[in-house]
Amino acid sequence: MKSENKPSVCVVGLGYIGLPTAAVIARAGCKVLGLDVSQRVVDTINRGEIHIEEVDLEGLVQGVVSRGLLSAAIEVAPADVFVIAVPTPFDKDHAPDISYVLAAGRTIAPVLKAGDVVILESTSPVGTTEQLRDMIAEMRPDLKVPGLVGETPDISIAYCPERVLPGRILEELTNNDRSIGGITPRCARKALAFYKRFVRGECVTTDARSAEMTKLVENAYRDVNIAFANELSIVSDRMGLDVWEVIRLANRHPRVNILSPGPGVGGHCIAVDPWFIVHGAPKETPLIRTARGVNDGKMHHVIAKAEALVEAHPDAKVACLGLAFKANIDDFRESPARFVTSRLARKFGRRIHVVEPYAAELPIEFTDTGAVQIDIDDALETCDILIVLVDHDVFRVVPLAERADKLVYDTRGIWPDQPRAVREEDARLKLVG
Repeated sequence: MKSENKPSVCVVGLGYIGLPTAAVIARAGCKVLGLDVSQRVVDTINRGEIHIEEVDLEGLVQGVVSRGLLSAAIEVAPADVFVIAVPTPFDKDHAPDISYVLAAGRTIAPVLKAGDVVILESTSPVGTTEQLRDMIAEMRPDLKVPGLVGETPDISIAYCPERVLPGRILEELTNNDRSIGGITPRCARKALAFYKRFVRGECVTTDARSAEMTKLVENAYRDVNIAFANELSIVSDRMGLDVWEVIRLANRHPRVNILSPGPGVGGHCIAVDPWFIVHGAPKETPLIRTARGVNDGKMHHVIAKAEALVEAHPDAKVACLGLAFKANIDDFRESPARFVTSRLARKFGRRIHVVEPYAAELPIEFTDTGAVQIDIDDALETCDILIVLVDHDVFRVVPLAERADKLVYDTRGIWPDQPRAVREEDARLKLVG
């Protein structure tokens, strides 16, 4: 990597992490090429526009594109630093799929040169960075690859996972601490020098496998804690208790901090990453596996409770509030709200009205269900039952006067002032489990 000048950078994958990362690096003065398989995405970014929803991202992308610091393409080009930020999904058996990571490695391998740094940011099972290293070594036998040669390697390879919150990605990419794991300590130092160009948080170096595990552990920790809250909400339903009141009181203990329950767990991190640990050590992970089961099972509990409420009021119109996996974003990946609402739409058809301010149209699974998309004002005027699945700000600010006469099933606890008799009417119906 050039020491006297700012390095040129290639970011592979321009999704929810790749595009903000590319823009932040470009803001630091590096010339960045963003690589994506979608021509539509490439054309959108080259116009200075964005294809995802994220606070302050559009203005940043417009600025760095207009200054010539960020461009997008489908074909790879030489660079000094390559950052891989592609998806790592799992299959139907919850086995991690690193094919996108390896495909990204195959794409950049032909243009690698001595002095280059390759950094994997995609959340990955332990050992993925080494697999990427081995593939590059196989494709480029002319290069001395770290960890496989006794002499100084030609290139450096490291793993540095993102740890950002949608809706605050730009801020957290810059201010959060980073764990940088190198194939060798030298690799970690090379990657550290790059990240210090745009990260104000502390950058801590380690080995690649520890960095990979760290990211998985962070999200598994969250998943286990959310599972406790979700299980508590199911128990409270069974006992006729207000789970929000129970949690509020329990959290007054100085060493108790119970998280908020919801309709499940979504997103491409917390709902996915724990399975990578389970897959790597299936006999040693009963707690993590159980937490995943609790959080996935919460979706079915919510469906059963919502179905009972809707069936008990056969003439009522129903508004499902939210499809995103969390508040104030347009990301619907692994979203429990989307899953619950689509199941209700398939069962109740045109009785279901969907309110999602961050979607221009309903996802494909709503086709031919009869469900229609409306805004929150129409929902409050025309619907008798409100099922809160996402805590978007636009839902939170609805005053009691506009919903006092509604039947409300609030899975997010955003309306604590809802009349208790109305709020708990559905709790007296038949529940699951």
